[in-house]
Amino acid sequence: MKNLTLLIVMMLTIASCKNEKSSTVKQKHNHNNATEKVEEQKKKPLSPHSETMAMIGDAHIHIDYSSPGVRGRIIFGGLVGYDQVWQAGAHMATWLETNKDLIINGETLPKGKYGFFTIPSKGDWTVMINKNWEQHGKDEYNEKDDVIRFKITPTLSEEITEHLEYKVNKINDKSGTISMAWEKVKLEFPFAIKK
Repeated sequence: MKNLTLLIVMMLTIASCKNEKSSTVKQKHNHNNATEKVEEQKKKPLSPHSETMAMIGDAHIHIDYSSPGVRGRIIFGGLVGYDQVWQAGAHMATWLETNKDLIINGETLPKGKYGFFTIPSKGDWTVMINKNWEQHGKDEYNEKDDVIRFKITPTLSEEITEHLEYKVNKINDKSGTISMAWEKVKLEFPFAIKK
């Protein structure tokens, strides 16, 4: 009887220890999940992938870009230097695709996919639409691949656009505008669908 009582006490002790250990493992596991969720939130991309598109008549115009934030920084003339080629976004070069020929600044942009670059300046900016749409940043940018290149006067605002934003705006079934806004600067230019 004494041995049986001893055996029962030992079994209860072992079972109790296992439950404590299991509970500790569960707590650690739950703690790890909470930590992973916090880390996931922290790892939210600083320049998230974005896109905008619109149908203008039967033309589908699509712009794909990474959208960096201002985050209290001086952007133009600071982070993005004046008088230097900029991929007009972050990471990969911004690209524009159209399924119809467009007229931009009096020139024809044949249907297709193009890199979109700018040269920011204290005065007028230069906009370049380039054959090489698939490149990291401006690493492989070559002026010889520009299909259309023109000057544009930016508009300045006192309000800050925190994240870089492109828009394709419909005017009517034959025309629209493309705009880019970031920090206190906005660029906008018209286009028409080629007949």
